[in-house]
Amino acid sequence: MKLAQIFKDFEEKLIVQGEEAESLSFVYRSLKNLSFTDFVFALQQELTEEEKQFVEEIYKKLAAHIPAQYIIGHAEFFGMQLKVDERVLIPRPETEELVELILAENPEVNLKVLDIGTGSGAIAFALAKNRPDWSVTAADISQDALELAMENAERQNLDISFIRSDCFSEISAKYDIIVSNPPYISRADEVEVGLNVLHSEPHLALFADEEGLAIYRKIAEGSKDYLTDGGKIYLEIGYKQGQSVPALFMENLPEKRVRTLKDQFDQDRMVVIDDGGN
Repeated sequence: MKLAQIFKDFEEKLIVQGEEAESLSFVYRSLKNLSFTDFVFALQQELTEEEKQFVEEIYKKLAAHIPAQYIIGHAEFFGMQLKVDERVLIPRPETEELVELILAENPEVNLKVLDIGTGSGAIAFALAKNRPDWSVTAADISQDALELAMENAERQNLDISFIRSDCFSEISAKYDIIVSNPPYISRADEVEVGLNVLHSEPHLALFADEEGLAIYRKIAEGSKDYLTDGGKIYLEIGYKQGQSVPALFMENLPEKRVRTLKDQFDQDRMVVIDDGGN
């Protein structure tokens, strides 16, 4: 039997389990450090017992709804390789669009930035890498998440400040930019969440009360005391929240402009609160 055959068999089983068939080859190539060409060549080789066991172990983890990035131990984000495990959410491509927006709209130097709910540190690190003169603070309610983010900061050789805080509970400074990709999924929408996300990723970082709006409300109600004059807020939102999240900020920051922006899939994905002018 060739390696290709066992891949075909396990990929078909993964589809039945509700998982993506492509995850098997992604994890295999990553763990073996194979290029696509090397992988195609390997598929035509006769299967050894050792290889069979290796592929089967990957399949078992994927079938148990463990995300591929947790199995290989890292995720790619904005050109960085970040360590991820069950302590943090896996960074998503949509969040890269939020980072791109912040960088495009803020060419200024020496800005102070607060990332609320930093998780793996993805947003904070991407901003710090691309704006080395910015002062970036990463906050999270989870000490476990902060410890992982600190590991990532060290690996990326970034000078980031970290603070354990429930939104603004431990924050005292004012910031030019407040950014957050908070938990925003309503418990009522749990059925829309993939099984590997639901079974493995931290629910503290996924779900929020008030139909997913609880953390946005905290930010909306508290942010005025932590923004500099002309300060801005950038938020990632769920695709159903293009009206409800802006409404919170219009109510609490009536002097500000509030924009809802779509992602590459034409879904409401970002809310920006600023003084206008962009």
